[in-house]
Amino acid sequence: MRLLLDTHVVIWWDAGNRLSATANKAIHDADQVFVSAASAWEIAIKTSLGKISSTRSIAQATDESGFDELPVTFAHSAQLAVLPPIHRDPFDRMLIAQAMVEGLTVVTRDNALQQYGVVTIKA
Repeated sequence: MRLLLDTHVVIWWDAGNRLSATANKAIHDADQVFVSAASAWEIAIKTSLGKISSTRSIAQATDESGFDELPVTFAHSAQLAVLPPIHRDPFDRMLIAQAMVEGLTVVTRDNALQQYGVVTIKA
């Protein structure tokens, strides 16, 4: 299984916060776990606004966790352009587009993402 972590899941994982047993097992057992460049962008914005803080960068956290960076591509942007306006958060919309293009399962607590027809695992 190939997973894409929602931004809040990356933050919780790095902080050592508890995820659901299902999410934890899926992450440990996954063939590949991705963290989107869109999540790095979202975290950078929230950090600069003082909404969150961390002791290390998203790049360090991703690398040390054995996860892979998922860049934002033209194909992802093209998919984003045709998504219905179910979810208004631009970062979540990009994650959905990436999951669709790459065939990834999204680990998230956001139930609205399921409305796009992507497979999700409850964080």
